[in-house]
This record gives sequence, structure tokens and C-alpha cells, in this order.
Amino acid sequence: MSGGFTIAAEDGGARAGTITTAHGPILTPAFAPVASQGSVKALTHRQVEELGAQLILANSYHLFLRPGTETIRALGGLHKFISWPKPILTDSGGFQIYSLSPLAKVRRDGVAFASHLDGTKLFLTPEAVVDIQVALGSDIMMALDVFAPYPSSEEKTEEAVATTTRWAARAREHVRRVETAGRLWGITQGGVDGELRKRSTAELAELDFDGYAVGGLGIGEPKSKLFEMLELSHAILPRTKSRYLMGMGYIADILEAVERGVDLFDCVLPTRNARTGSLFTSRGPISIKNQKYAKDERPLDPDCGCTTCRNFSRAYLRHLYERKEIASAVLNTIHNLHFYLDIFAKIRQSIQFHSFQNLKSSILDTLKDGSP
Repeated sequence: MSGGFTIAAEDGGARAGTITTAHGPILTPAFAPVASQGSVKALTHRQVEELGAQLILANSYHLFLRPGTETIRALGGLHKFISWPKPILTDSGGFQIYSLSPLAKVRRDGVAFASHLDGTKLFLTPEAVVDIQVALGSDIMMALDVFAPYPSSEEKTEEAVATTTRWAARAREHVRRVETAGRLWGITQGGVDGELRKRSTAELAELDFDGYAVGGLGIGEPKSKLFEMLELSHAILPRTKSRYLMGMGYIADILEAVERGVDLFDCVLPTRNARTGSLFTSRGPISIKNQKYAKDERPLDPDCGCTTCRNFSRAYLRHLYERKEIASAVLNTIHNLHFYLDIFAKIRQSIQFHSFQNLKSSILDTLKDGSP
């Protein structure tokens, strides 16, 4: 075991393993439902757990602003505050700072930004971001990074790589000085520049993090370049450390990433799409708002065993959506998360039985128009 990760089986580049945390194991490849504010939208945590989720992702930026790190610490930490007994991964908040606050400015020591809530000026260092996540009681903490949007110049991408490495080293050194059961993961950068991606990956590997995220991807670059960067990362990252592709949610892309050695994923896609009536099924996507489902008595997915599919018709789900009933978001989210988590269970099993390629081909055959 290294960095709290063990590999149980491999099938080509695909790996099945276990990430060990203070709040229990995570069998990989795994998918983390997004709970930015400490809640998976439309569901209780008991429902999320019953669906088979092994961990959730919370957003340290949002929680830092509201209700505040000290409030959560005083109430027993994030697990107790939100009543979630399993592992929690918190991101560094870097992406949210850059995307939500156009006035964010990267300095040598950290990032200065204005709160998107009230404009309050704030400054976060790599050390402060570690401290926030330690106070939350995160099981997996992410180091503060800088990403270059796609497309970016070589100069801007190189600057992001240099800053990310410098901040990563500071975060790695700082976490050694604090008391925490959480594990700190580094985030590689480099955009789709092969040489810079290799440089960033090698520099962070040298820092010996407990796990690694491949950052700065899935933001508009060609899919061929995304997969090329994953292959470069696969060749450099330590084999015995977990790998995480941040924000990747399309099933076809997830399968390609698993084939290239990625162990962990998160995305808002299944939950956000559920709330807009876009549902994933074993026979392709369904837009439940479509008029043709108004009198359709069939279950959403006849091959699905979730509560929604066992009990309700497409006609009823359309009715709920059209009437803007809260139950629409609940039932749709139950189904979409079940769909994702069930696929991940099948992926893990297929790697164990060395049949991942067969599963991949079978799933891709059901996808239509590039949708999951």
C-alpha cells in the first residue's frame, strides 16, 4: 500500500483498487456525487448512501464563505455537520475562485479575490487552503493550483505549471506540520501541451503526494488531446498512487479515462441533468419533458432497479416535471445517480474479471449522438 491505495486487479491500463480513508474504504474506479454546499441537490444523504455512493465531493470555497470554516469546526466537522458517515473529498476551491470572481488575481504567495456573495476582499495561500480543509475534516484534500483555460498561450500555461508546483510544494510541507487524518493530493497542470504536462506531472510526483488529480482538462480541448494527456500522465504518475480526473462526467469519456488508469471521478452532470429532465438509461438518453411520454405507462428504464423505475411511469415523471413538483427533481436524481453508480460497480467487476473491454464496448453501443 502507498498513499492509502492498493491495487487489487488490472486489465490493460484499467485498475480496480481501494483507497483507504479515516471514514472507510473507497473501491475504485469510483464516482463522487457533487455536494458543493454539503448537500447532493434534491436528495438526503441517506438516499445518496443507499444508492451506493462511497464518497461525496464538497466545495471548500463555498463552505469557507458560508457557513464558514470555524462554524463547521465548532459543530464537529463537516461529517457531523452534514450527517454523512463516509469519506468526503474537498477541492481546493481554485476553479471556483477563478470562475466565480472575475477580479481574482494570482500572486506569488496565493490568490486574491472578491467574494461572489458580497464583494469582500479575501486572500488565500496554499497553506490556508490546507488549513480550511483540515478544519472541515476532509478525508481527501486537494492542494491549491492554477490552471490555464483552453486555449492558452505556451507562456501562460508554463506560468500556471510553475505556480502550481511552487504552491504544491508549500502545501505538502505545511500538511506535515498539522494534525490531520486527511490525505493531501496534488493537481497536475500543463493544459494540452505535452512537454509542460510531463513537466508538471514529474514535478508533482517528486513531491510524493498521497494521490494525484489530472487538472486543467475537460474544459473544451479536443477529446483526442484529453486522452493524450491522460496517457502521458499514466506513464509518469506513481503506479501505487490514486489518480483523479476532476469534473469528468460523460460516460464515454469516463470509460476512456478508466482505460488510461484513472481511479476517481466527480461531476454535476447526473444531478444537474436530472433537474432539467434529462435522464440516462441503458438504452440511451431520454428527455422526460417530451410530449410523447405524456401517456407512456412504461418505466423510465425497464432494465433499471432503482426506486424510480420500479414504481413510476414515464407519464408520471413527465407530469411531475411539467408541474415543477419537487418530487420530479428527487425521483429523477435518484435514477440518474443510480445509473452512474451502477455503471461504476460494473466497471469494477469487469476489471476484476478481465472483461473491461467487453463492458466498454457494450456500454458504448447503447450511447446515442455522443450522449451518455
